[in-house]
Amino acid sequence: MKTMNRHKESIASGTPYAMSWRNIKVKMNKEFIIREAMVSDAARLTEIYSYYVTDTAVSFEYEVPSVEEFAHRIKKIKEKYPYLVCVCGDKIIGYAYAGKYSSRKAYDWTVTTSIYVDKEYRRQGIGSLLYDSLEEELKKRGIVNLLAGVAFCENEDEYLANDSKDFHLSRGYSQVAHMKAVGKKFDRWYDLLWFQKKL
Repeated sequence: MKTMNRHKESIASGTPYAMSWRNIKVKMNKEFIIREAMVSDAARLTEIYSYYVTDTAVSFEYEVPSVEEFAHRIKKIKEKYPYLVCVCGDKIIGYAYAGKYSSRKAYDWTVTTSIYVDKEYRRQGIGSLLYDSLEEELKKRGIVNLLAGVAFCENEDEYLANDSKDFHLSRGYSQVAHMKAVGKKFDRWYDLLWFQKKL
């Protein structure tokens, strides 16, 4: 009930889930910094994401979005949800964000989560740093359900390993759905798994 009351107060103020976001503190871990994403980061985030579009089945998009389109996506998401980047030195090496699960009002406490790490910086704990910070920000907004859609294939191939599945399980997510052969890319069919985590 307290969570619902906080949500109603946010809605009444006209800034749902964004009340504390502008005051987010930069987080540091050794050489990594987690900060809020800016629209000006769009070119670098597009560069990171492009690998997952053109070389993998991790993303079901076929075409890499333009920098302008990516900037629009960042701006739109940040109107309501947190969007974070991980910086090493002066280089962005990963990003994570939350998004709307459904426009139906009853789902206001549920979001989807997405994360992408520069292919040269994987398996260095960056994903966990980003998700730790993302979950902290979502808790402040009264979010209680996290959902993540993950591409999957029974037999890993050159376009898709099951690292994302293992990562979300290690983060405390539980698999709640398995949709078979719902995405076609590189002339192959891929499954989609849905994971859920309670905050």
